[in-house]
Order: sequence, then C-alpha cells, then structure tokens
Amino acid sequence: MTAAPAAPMEALLAAELPAGPEWQYEPKWDGFRCLALRDGDKVELWSKSGKPLGRYFPEIVAMVGRLKSDRFLLDGELIIVTAGGLSFDALQMRLHPAESRVRKLAAETPALLMAFDLLELDGTPLAERALTDRRVNLERFLGKQSEPMLLLSPTTTDRDQALGWLARSGGALDGVVAKRRDQPYREGERAMVKVKQHRTADCVVGGFRYDSAGAAMASLLLGLYDDQGRLNHVGFCSSFKAAEKKAWTPELQALIESPGFTGDKPDVASRWARDRVTEWQPLRPELVVEVLYDQVTGGRFRHGTRLLRRRPDKRPDQCRCEQLRHPLTPAELDGLLGR
Repeated sequence: MTAAPAAPMEALLAAELPAGPEWQYEPKWDGFRCLALRDGDKVELWSKSGKPLGRYFPEIVAMVGRLKSDRFLLDGELIIVTAGGLSFDALQMRLHPAESRVRKLAAETPALLMAFDLLELDGTPLAERALTDRRVNLERFLGKQSEPMLLLSPTTTDRDQALGWLARSGGALDGVVAKRRDQPYREGERAMVKVKQHRTADCVVGGFRYDSAGAAMASLLLGLYDDQGRLNHVGFCSSFKAAEKKAWTPELQALIESPGFTGDKPDVASRWARDRVTEWQPLRPELVVEVLYDQVTGGRFRHGTRLLRRRPDKRPDQCRCEQLRHPLTPAELDGLLGR
C-alpha cells in the first residue's frame, strides 16, 4: 500500500477565536477529513490518520477523476447531506467491508467533497505558499469545474461572522477553524486554531454500566423524552473519579428496574468499538443531571459528556429532545454549502 501524500495540517483546541487581520475563519464541517490526490489516471483518497478511503467513497473517486486537471492534491472534508442536515452516521455506515453495500449507499446517499485547501496543482507545489495565495489558486481551480459534488468551503476575515457560525454549531458544524493568512501549509502540525461551542443539557439517567470488575458504576447512560413520551438514549457520562463512581453505585443499584429506556436503547456493543461488549442496567427514570457536551450526531451526543451537577429541582419529563436541536436552519446550511 502506498503512503499518504501528506500529513494534514491540524488544529489546536482553544477557548476563543483569535482576533486580528492576519486571521481567516472557516466553518469546521461535521465530516471525514480527506486528502484527494489525482496523478493522471490514479485517484486516491486519504483520511487524517493516513488510511485509504477510496474504496468507501467510489462516487468521490469517480468525481475527482473527472476534474479538469490531471495532477492536483486537495485538502477537504467528506460530508453527506440528508433531509435532516449533515449526517456523520451516514459517513460511518460507509466503513463497511462489503463492496456491494458501499456502492448501494453511494447511490442512495452520495457524499460531497468540501474543499478548503490546494497543496499541488499541475506539478507545481503550493504548500509552501501563504494561505492567501493557496486560496486564490483553490478558487480559480474550482471555478473551472462543473461538478456539484465538489464544493468550496466558505471563508471570512470578519470575526463577527465567524462567531455567528460558532453560535450555530453543534449539529452540521463542528465549530470554527482559524488559520493564519500569511502562513504556509504546515504538514502534520497543529498550526490552526479550532473553537467548539460547548452547551449544556438536562438529561434523565436511564441506566448505567458497571466497570470491568462489576463492582462499581463505570458510566451513566443519559436519556431525553421525545414528543411521544418515549425516553431515548442519547449518550453517556463517564468523567468520574474512582471515589465518585463508588459513591454513586448504591444509589443506582436501588433504582434498577426495567425497561429504563422506552425508545432508542443503548447498544450492547460500544457504539465506537464494536468488539467491546458491555451490558447495561436499566433504571427507574428519577435522576436528572446537567451535562456539558460539544457535538450532536443523529440525535445523540457524539462524544462522552461531562457532569456539571445534579438537578433535583427538575422533573424527568421536562428533559426533552428539543435541547439538542441547534439553530442552523436548512436555508443557512444551503448558504454555507453554496447551494
């Protein structure tokens, strides 16, 4: 297997966006980072970790092969747009071993490539040039194309506009990235700045999982009620010290009672590591906690949440799914997608 053509430039997480005329801001898309290489008839797609992606996105391979240049290296994000907005779950479904399944999904929910950098064009390396120069070349390159599956990521030097994107992130957007306009492309370095919008939600504790020894709570399983009154599993919280887990355990054990979740239920296997199988214990829906989160995918928290406090003042039935619906409207998303 050949090696990836470059190590993508990455971003360092910060609490706020930097200010100044030397900065350029871009939406951080909720997708898969992708380097797209074309060298004559050869087309390759590479992930941020240096793994080939081409077999999972044949429609993007075909699209890159149709572009009006024989040699180039694009940096961008693979995204899939559904009726509900961008779908990270639809991207994950592509990572399937069966080629027939991948091609079926590619036809049903085709991916798009959101380009935000151009590192090489027609044999000319561009990575050492300043971002302002690379952006001009990227816009000129995309202006010659007529492929609806290839998009140009918007950018701004207006920090207030970037803060507006940040305020609407958490669903289709994963935050905002700031880049120095005068800098070259620094391969493999955290030379950009990323900022995420952290939010809070009040959730019902609908279950828990024991640790590997089966002696103490390892994680709380969180739920929210939908419009039909069903309690749906939306994520977990495991950011506890050993003493805190031990202290929680007797209280949770006293509440063990089926069914726990009456809508979507936790996976028996871990959502992110299918070889890790862990049973969960259902609870009477009495405990309410407030948690901190950053990203929502398919109606669930993308990552583990952090416990902020208990909410004995709040009724469980007041914990609704509406809390996870973020204010990026379909029209706003279409605007960012250039449609």
